[in-house]
Amino acid sequence: MILRALIRLVSAIGLCFVLGFPLWVLLLPQPADPLRATDGIVVTTGGPGRVDRGVELLRAGHAKRLLISGVDRSVRPRELAVTVDAPMQLFECCVDLGREAVDTRSNADETVRWVRKHRYHSIRLVTSAWHMPRARLELSERLPDDVEIITDPVPGERPPGPMIREYSKYVLRLLSVAVGVN
Repeated sequence: MILRALIRLVSAIGLCFVLGFPLWVLLLPQPADPLRATDGIVVTTGGPGRVDRGVELLRAGHAKRLLISGVDRSVRPRELAVTVDAPMQLFECCVDLGREAVDTRSNADETVRWVRKHRYHSIRLVTSAWHMPRARLELSERLPDDVEIITDPVPGERPPGPMIREYSKYVLRLLSVAVGVN
C-alpha cells in the first residue's frame, strides 16, 4: 500500500517535470524594449552575443555602467574592447569586469555587490534566453525589492541538451528556494 502510494507520487512528480519542460520553453523571455533605460546593465559571461549586446546597449546610452560578470582573470579590458569592437575609452569610463563569479549563483553575488556600490535601482540583465529564468531567480533572491530587474535575453541557438540541463537546474533551484534552502 505504501509502496504503491510512493510510486504514484514519484510518477506524478516525474510527469509534472516532463510536462513542465515544454511550458518552460514556451515561456522563455523575449528581448526587452531596447529603448527602456536602466541604471546599469549586467552581462553574465558564458555564451555568444552576450557581451556584444551589453556593450551595444551601453553605447546607445541605455544605462550608466555595464558589469560583465564572470570574466576570466587572464582577460584584459583592452582585449575585450577589441573583441567587441568598442573604444577603450568606453571600457575605461563605464565598464566593470567582474572576475569573482564562476557560476550563476556567484554571478548574482557579484551583481548584488556592484548594484549596492553604485546604488542602482534598476538593472538590465543580459544572458541567453534559456539561462535567464535561473539567473533572474538568483538575482531576485538576493537583491532588495526596490531594485527592478529588466530581463533582456540574447537570441540564439537553443540546443536541447543544454536547455534540458538548465531547466533541471532551474526546477531544483526553484524547489530549494521554495523550501528555504539557500
